Amino acid sequence: MGYEISAGVILFRSVPQREYLILDYGSHWDFSKGHIEPGEDPATTARRELAEETGIQDPRFIPGYEERMSYAYRRAGELMRKVVVYFLAETAGAEVVLSHEHCGYVWASFDAALARLTFPTAKELLGKAQQVLEGPPLASNAGPSPDPPA
Repeated sequence: MGYEISAGVILFRSVPQREYLILDYGSHWDFSKGHIEPGEDPATTARRELAEETGIQDPRFIPGYEERMSYAYRRAGELMRKVVVYFLAETAGAEVVLSHEHCGYVWASFDAALARLTFPTAKELLGKAQQVLEGPPLASNAGPSPDPPA
């Protein structure tokens, strides 16, 4: 079995509301991703691939979000195991200039992006990203705060 490692970005913008960038690969909808080049770390690859595939140059990576997913596929008859390291990033812009690898894109709300993504693993990653961005529940909803230690 062969092995590949790639890196990608779950990209969002917050104006006017949070929307995620989903790319149309022709046969499926997914996030930006690509192969790690020699000498690159996953974050460098994710940033480079995002720029190459979308023209977006200003991603602000969200600290603490680094998720791995893996899947198997066949390449030239050989079974391959692929691992993709995903980062979560925000952009201030909205303009996308697609590479030849894609035939479309959409900025979508969480629910619309969840419906548009093709693979269950991508949907799971989006859910984790949304949880990170939403943060923990507000303490004020949990009732009175305990007294601090004396």
